[in-house]
Amino acid sequence: METYEFTCPDCGGRFVADEPTLEAMVTNGCPLCGGSVTTDDFVGVDDEAVC
Repeated sequence: METYEFTCPDCGGRFVADEPTLEAMVTNGCPLCGGSVTTDDFVGVDDEAVC
């Protein structure tokens, strides 16, 4: 499963998300501040690089 790094454009919060989490955040907004989220706020990362 692909892993993504997310950075909130409103609050600057950053964390790693999988595909289901990405989809939930695009639908519901940032879990930290509730700000609007688009797929442009996620960058794919190599699964092996994530601990």
